[in-house]
Amino acid sequence: MAFTSLLYETADRVATITLNRPERFNAIEQRMPREIREAVETADRDADVHVIVVKGAGKGFCGGYDLKKFAERADADSRGGQEMPWDPTLDFAGMWRNTQDFMSLWRSRKPTIAQVHGAAVAGGSDIALCCDFLIMAEDARIGYPPARVWGVPTPAMWVYRLGPQAAKRLMMTGDLINGREAAEMGLALKAVPAAQLETEVAALVGRLKGVPRNQLMMTKMVVNQAYENMGLATTQLLATFFDGVARHSPEGIWFRERAEEVGFKQAVAERDSGEPIAPHVSKR
Repeated sequence: MAFTSLLYETADRVATITLNRPERFNAIEQRMPREIREAVETADRDADVHVIVVKGAGKGFCGGYDLKKFAERADADSRGGQEMPWDPTLDFAGMWRNTQDFMSLWRSRKPTIAQVHGAAVAGGSDIALCCDFLIMAEDARIGYPPARVWGVPTPAMWVYRLGPQAAKRLMMTGDLINGREAAEMGLALKAVPAAQLETEVAALVGRLKGVPRNQLMMTKMVVNQAYENMGLATTQLLATFFDGVARHSPEGIWFRERAEEVGFKQAVAERDSGEPIAPHVSKR
């Protein structure tokens, strides 16, 4: 199968999915979610594959959706927004499809490992946290900055991995944490020096790939079902709807207009400054 946004290869009972847009920090464009799902389903069908590893080419894992491209576009024909009046069903349909594509990593019958170097931010953290295991370089970063303005993490995996207090902290602040802190919080299984990341992932792969596929599948289904019974699908429905709301709230519209006016980088700096934003929005 030919992919345009990622590389897929297999060797020694392992399928490796490499996000492959290094010139854009592996930013998510229209085809990538669908191709991730297709790659996972290809690995699931392959009786020789026992483990799936997901990593990024170049300097990092994934910088999230290509928001600079979307936010700075003055036309409404983009993922970033619609002309008013906003139709939430269109927004939901697109993002729900992407969420389910990312969740193929969670639903796969085989264990999935996110190997994170550089950064896994915004939508990149969505991809990483849909995997069963997260192993990070100590200096890598993970977080969801658009939660400050203009986004909600649609897979909503933060609370299921961290519990309510830590999840609220990271989702409300949009803070990025490094690999060491992620491991201390239990978000990552391990954090190691960047030079040891491949070796650490290979060690876990080595322990998993010798287990029969049926045993891996049964164990994964037992654990995953506990979270499904806790309402994971319902939480994702709400998160995906709110993601669209966040882009069309008064502050969300201000952010997009500001990005068109002064550029995405400056709009982000103003968003993260701690000062009140959207001065034209009346106090409520």
